[in-house]
Amino acid sequence: MRVKRPKFLDPKADIVFKKIFGQHPNLIKSFLNGILPLPEGRLIESIEYLTPEQSPRIPSMKNTIVDVKCTDQEDRIFIVEMQMTWSKSFLKRFLFGTSKAYVQQLDRGKFYDTLCPVYGVALVNTEFEDTTEDWFHHYRLINTKDLDKTLEGLELLFLELPKFNPKTFEDRKVGALWLRFLREAENLEDIPAEFQNNPEIAAAMELAQESAYTPEELDAYDEYLDAIRVEGTIRADSLEEGREEGRKEGEQIGIKKTAHKMLRSGMSIESVGEFTGLSIGDLRNLQNSEGMEPGSPG
Repeated sequence: MRVKRPKFLDPKADIVFKKIFGQHPNLIKSFLNGILPLPEGRLIESIEYLTPEQSPRIPSMKNTIVDVKCTDQEDRIFIVEMQMTWSKSFLKRFLFGTSKAYVQQLDRGKFYDTLCPVYGVALVNTEFEDTTEDWFHHYRLINTKDLDKTLEGLELLFLELPKFNPKTFEDRKVGALWLRFLREAENLEDIPAEFQNNPEIAAAMELAQESAYTPEELDAYDEYLDAIRVEGTIRADSLEEGREEGRKEGEQIGIKKTAHKMLRSGMSIESVGEFTGLSIGDLRNLQNSEGMEPGSPG
């Protein structure tokens, strides 16, 4: 018996994200204009999706072509990836994929001076920067002595969705609504007024409704979320195993230090073994490594 789903599916799930942002140019245009730090005079006016052969592959858990890849009226390239889980290597892997998109422009017979900027946007559904409360991380090439001087080419943005606070993003109200949509949609029963008042976000809410999907698509949706949950469980179990091993290792170090003090005080090796649980062989090795004389029997 299938568990009843919410009225709205999670837009962060692969099939939903691609249906909304990978098939509707007006929606991805609104989203990118809302969150990217583009100057007012250089906002995206039109969007064209790149064909699969023009799109870079970014190695990831899904092992698929990146979620959304498109270009605008200035031939700037935008790569948008929805990452449900975080790994230490993801930043470098995303840099690799975005850099590859920059380099691949020459495969189309262009010269170096015609290379256009590439923007990589990674939406991450987990916190990964423990040292700061900032959720919006923007990387670009700058002159370290004159921060106003930059090299156009690659810009990377990593957004930690769990940290997002609308109050910190007031200058881009549309962007704040889009990020709220990603975080809140699956838990909504009705479409909020502020979502309804924005045509693009209202359209995205319609596309996130369960009724917009075929039974086969819903099965794929369930399988995707199951895979995410399984991966999360495996990661958590592995982390706990590592912590447990660390605790055991720490306990052994503490026991050996105690045994060392007891042996130096003159206690017999048999008494120390009985007290600490260490074997006679381990204690003799400890004596030998420290150059101690064996203690006399107690």
